[in-house]
Amino acid sequence: MFHYFYKSKEWAFWAYGGGAVLIFSLWLQVELTVAINGWYGDFYNLLQTAGEYTDKSDEGIMLFFQKLIGLDYLTGTAEVEHPSFLVLAFPYVFLALFTNWFTRIYGLRWRQAMTFGFIPRWRTVEEEIEGSSQRIQEDCNRFARIVESLGLQVVRAVMTLIAFIPILWELSDKVDVPVLRDIEGSLVWGALIVSLGGLLISWIVGAKLPGLEYNNQKVEAAFRKDLVLAEDNKKDYARPETLFELFTGIRFNYQRLYLHYGYFDLWVTSYDQFMVIVPYLVMGPGLFTGAITLGVMVQVSNAFQKVHGGFALFLHNWTTITELRSIYKRLHEFEDNLQKYEKPQFKPAD
Repeated sequence: MFHYFYKSKEWAFWAYGGGAVLIFSLWLQVELTVAINGWYGDFYNLLQTAGEYTDKSDEGIMLFFQKLIGLDYLTGTAEVEHPSFLVLAFPYVFLALFTNWFTRIYGLRWRQAMTFGFIPRWRTVEEEIEGSSQRIQEDCNRFARIVESLGLQVVRAVMTLIAFIPILWELSDKVDVPVLRDIEGSLVWGALIVSLGGLLISWIVGAKLPGLEYNNQKVEAAFRKDLVLAEDNKKDYARPETLFELFTGIRFNYQRLYLHYGYFDLWVTSYDQFMVIVPYLVMGPGLFTGAITLGVMVQVSNAFQKVHGGFALFLHNWTTITELRSIYKRLHEFEDNLQKYEKPQFKPAD
């Protein structure tokens, strides 16, 4: 699966050149995200001191709009220390748009490499391999799309952690809660612990999902195969009683799958809702003691969510990973069967 794309001279330009473009684009996005986090501090500190501009409202309103949509940072018409939200968000939107588009193209090239790596080998096999057409057409497509999407998220998460851990570590000095205020980098350690704990619970709650996804693909393949064969021979295939029996297997497997996804969704939704308030539980008291300002509170909340999101990447993508594991298993079985049955002269060199 991987060697068709990453170990092929034909696809080396796309595999490594395209990957470098994606990584560079993600790095620029993360840098803009760090700048936006700094903007949060300035903007919300301005809002907290809005009462000081009662007698000079025009100045306060000008600063307010300057923080949001001002272009002075670009034009140099005024001394502005930080760019406005518009100046930061506009390039971020275009970078995100380009990255999403290029990622899909990258995944399509990967699928092409796998598909036309499998086909010549499969054509030499005389034995029947279960679900061959599905594995070449659908599983290659889903595998490439999931891996490129998940891989992109992993790279983004790593870059985000590299950028935001120092910020969150420094902000940990603002914690004014007993015990936590005595631990250096307490916010970072807290994000790591709750993420690992959430991942462990997710592993337990979703333990049966990979097997059910794998069985689901098998019963779907059998149902579709009978319908495909019936396109050329309705006399011997697509009989109602046969299709009903096959669909009964599909329905039974989906019902079990949905039941277990229900348990898993209940856990993940509850976890995510709790994590929204964690930064406020930790930092909120400091607002009332004067230890922090509103801007710092918002900065901590944003930085905590970024770091926690990086640590909890696999938790938030558990259903996707479950699907990927089942697809990988099917494609790995397919490769094993090709290796077993194909003619010696067509076997790829190690």
